[in-house]
Amino acid sequence: MLLRRFLAILPLTLTLGFFSGCATADPNAQSRVAMLAEINGEPEGNYYIGRRYYKVDYKFWGFIRKPHQPWSTAQLVMFNEQQKLAPDRELGKLGSDNGYEYKLYGSFSGETIYEPASNGFYPEFVLKGYELRSASPASIFKIPGALDPERRVIAKPY
Repeated sequence: MLLRRFLAILPLTLTLGFFSGCATADPNAQSRVAMLAEINGEPEGNYYIGRRYYKVDYKFWGFIRKPHQPWSTAQLVMFNEQQKLAPDRELGKLGSDNGYEYKLYGSFSGETIYEPASNGFYPEFVLKGYELRSASPASIFKIPGALDPERRVIAKPY
């Protein structure tokens, strides 16, 4: 009798256990919706959107995407600063703008640059100018602590 009762509720127990794991909400969902709305509202033009991604041990600059494109399409780049210094270097405070978002003017050179600390190859972006868009934009990373300059983790944006 006890075995029969157990077998009768077993499917219900398994079903509830399976679906209980699906009920987790994305804690960044609201900010991601706002970020996507902002991306959709970006004006047309000959510029890029960049996010500074400073890591103490690496020499890449950050992620760059085209207007109206999601951050998942962004490329991690090396800056060519022969025409214009990066914002933090211009201030003499390397990494002080970690996580900032910029409107960038310039172009990709077509060259690929080797960065030895990450053992990676990154496209070269020739910087010609920039405008600060936000010093505290919504996060574009799934990994908590992705912006920690000391962590040797290279996160990918949403």
